[in-house]
Amino acid sequence: MRDVLLGCPVDVLTMAETVHLARDAMRTRTRLQHVALNVAKLVNARSDSLLAADIGGSDLIGIDGMGIVWAARLLGLPVRERVSGVDLLTELLAVCAADGFRPYFLGATQDVLHSAVRETEKKHPALRMAGFRDGYFTPDQEAGVVAEIRNSGADCLFIGMPTPRKERFLAAHRDELNVPFIMGVGGSFDVLSGSIDRAPVRMQAMGLEWLYRVYQEPRRMWWRYAKTNALFAGILAHAMIRHNILAPAQSRSVPHVNSTGSGG
Repeated sequence: MRDVLLGCPVDVLTMAETVHLARDAMRTRTRLQHVALNVAKLVNARSDSLLAADIGGSDLIGIDGMGIVWAARLLGLPVRERVSGVDLLTELLAVCAADGFRPYFLGATQDVLHSAVRETEKKHPALRMAGFRDGYFTPDQEAGVVAEIRNSGADCLFIGMPTPRKERFLAAHRDELNVPFIMGVGGSFDVLSGSIDRAPVRMQAMGLEWLYRVYQEPRRMWWRYAKTNALFAGILAHAMIRHNILAPAQSRSVPHVNSTGSGG
């Protein structure tokens, strides 16, 4: 399950396998922390040792972006499908509604968060929320937020705060939260609330979801994607040269050893 891609640990799992592990964690109340690995996070972790440690310390490192899927396949990892964070969140909310698990939402603005909760409850009438809290709290308020989550009895915690803030929050407090399944969901609350549309399915399959995000939020997103995508392309090209050219050449240069001996 656990492998290494471009120096970053990753778990090669399908959506069904990931959902099964999350459900089992909630059922047995055994902590399982999930992080969704995309191109930006992988690139930033190479120069941010704390972020790299936060990713490596997670129990599940899912393959989020299509760029990660393609890179893994090019380098020989048996990745069958992408497990995007927002799709996993959607699947797990359906599991919560069916099995009686209670989620807690943390993050986003108050308006977006309330809309996300309202739309989620509309889609899943049987769902019961453990609680929700926007992501705009000060360091002085952090202990109170942790206590609120711990006292809620939540079975799963979905955190919609930006990287690396959510990773820092979890590294500091995950053992205090008493929540079995924990997952960072990035901007997924914006999607749940309807304030941001997902890219058309065809664009998602082509790995162009990032371009649709740039189209929706050009001022905020264009430089982030331009920078990280260019760096990722360079990192991948270097790795492919080593994987496809240098490594086979080195193996051919190793002298053959006759294992039968001289027969003396």
